[in-house]
This record gives sequence, structure tokens and C-alpha cells, in this order.
Amino acid sequence: MSQYYDMGDQTLWNPSNGASRLFMSQVSIYQAELGLPSGIGPMQADECQIDPVAFKAFVDALLAWHRRTSHAVVAALSQGFVATVLVLAERAGIEVNWQPAGYAEGGGLRDVQVPAPPGSSEGAWAATLQQKSRELDRFMTA
Repeated sequence: MSQYYDMGDQTLWNPSNGASRLFMSQVSIYQAELGLPSGIGPMQADECQIDPVAFKAFVDALLAWHRRTSHAVVAALSQGFVATVLVLAERAGIEVNWQPAGYAEGGGLRDVQVPAPPGSSEGAWAATLQQKSRELDRFMTA
């Protein structure tokens, strides 16, 4: 069995029920963390629609949030979800905002870990996420 994540008539992802259930649970978590809707509609009859406008805002906010996180465990826990969302955004033709606008607006780092892990440059952070999303893309059937 599988489920469908669609944007209009285009299927962006067709995961197994188990993968979809975990993903939708994480969507709820990050909606609460960010304080905004994801644009990913409810799963009904094994299908859900993604609203492109709300989804873009969610992806941009998620990237800004992830960039501000300097806690190694929080970053590790969230990296897979962020990479999965980036695959969906890419497939939807959504241009994501890699510039850390939310970093400057949000008042700097959040969830700071002591001792702090070694910092990474902005380019290295983006390259790591882009590489992870490319790897996942190969396994996410549409």
C-alpha cells in the first residue's frame, strides 16, 4: 500500500504507508515548532494535496529555523525531515530561499549546545543539505 502527495495533478511522492505516517507525524511537529501551516493537506483516501504558496513559506521558514539551530542533536534529528521536504519542494518547482534571512530576523542561534559543536560555513551547511536531499530523491518514488 502507498499514499500520494500531490500538487494539483502532479504526484510529488508516493511513499509506503509507514513512511508516509512517519512523515505526516513530523509535519505536525514542525508546524508547531515553526508556528505556521505546512501547506500539506490531510491524508484522505491515501491522497493529500500540497498548497504551493503555504508550502513555500513553510520550506523557507524550516530552512531558516534549521540554520539557526546549533545543537548537534536537534540538527541531526531534523536533517532528514528537512532534506525530505527539500525533495518535495524541488519536485514541485519551488525555489527555496537558501539565504539565512530568518537567521538575521530571528535573533541569531537557537537551541545552543554547550559545549558548542564546530561551526560550519553557510556554504557547507547548504551543501550538506543539498547532498542529503539528492541522495533521498533517488529513493522517493513519484
